[in-house]
Amino acid sequence: MNIQQSPNFKASDYKSGLTPVWCPGCGDFHVLLSVTKALAELGTPPENVAVISGIGCSSRIPAYTNCYGFHGVHGRSLALGAGLKVARPDLTVMVMSGDGDGFSIGGNHFLHACRRNVDMTYIVMDNRVYGMTKGQPSPTTEPDWDSALSPGGTGLSPFHPLVIALASGANFVAREFSGDIKGSTRTIVEAVRHPGFSFVEILSPCVTFRPDERQWKTQTHAASVEATDDPARAARRIMTDDGFNVGVLYRGRRKPYETHVSDLAGDPAILEEEFAV
Repeated sequence: MNIQQSPNFKASDYKSGLTPVWCPGCGDFHVLLSVTKALAELGTPPENVAVISGIGCSSRIPAYTNCYGFHGVHGRSLALGAGLKVARPDLTVMVMSGDGDGFSIGGNHFLHACRRNVDMTYIVMDNRVYGMTKGQPSPTTEPDWDSALSPGGTGLSPFHPLVIALASGANFVAREFSGDIKGSTRTIVEAVRHPGFSFVEILSPCVTFRPDERQWKTQTHAASVEATDDPARAARRIMTDDGFNVGVLYRGRRKPYETHVSDLAGDPAILEEEFAV
């Protein structure tokens, strides 16, 4: 938002020279491609984009983009992103996370980021497993998923990110599948353009620890109901879906968090005076 646009950028302009180290077949490769294609479509100069992340496989994305980036501590990416956006409202701020980083240790920040409605985009690559730390169940893992680390499953009700986002006040809520690059790109573009806090969950298979997720390619489908700006209708739709509806689910009309940046905020001399002994 609020960025001078140009039609001359390509997806490659937003990629760094580093080669991703994700496992072969990881859905995060496609998410990275969708993000860079979306930025090219938006026409936002790379130097006007900031990509913030926490810890996890998905959180490596800032290193693979040719934008400003910050690889923060576990679960704190939204706090970093919100602070940056409030201080620099002229930047396009995108926060990247995974289901562990975003919904477990970062769950409290997720709730309040939705509530505050700062104008930024939050993309969570959800593979329902802790891939970086060798396959533990995550907050979104099915209760009966059997593994060596949780024989018979956890028996715990999974975290429902779309429901939580809507109930907490997110202004834009969507779900996509990483393998649908065109659909993911389209939704990311809309999320960035939509005012306020935009949340996009991207189902991104972990073929190393969850090879069963290869089936997501055939299980995901377009939602049969159009997106709504009515939270009650959106709640009914989200609560009754099968977890594989993709597309924009909710477009809210809440006013974004207002930023008031002082003209003196960037003057180092002013800051030094405040800390003078």
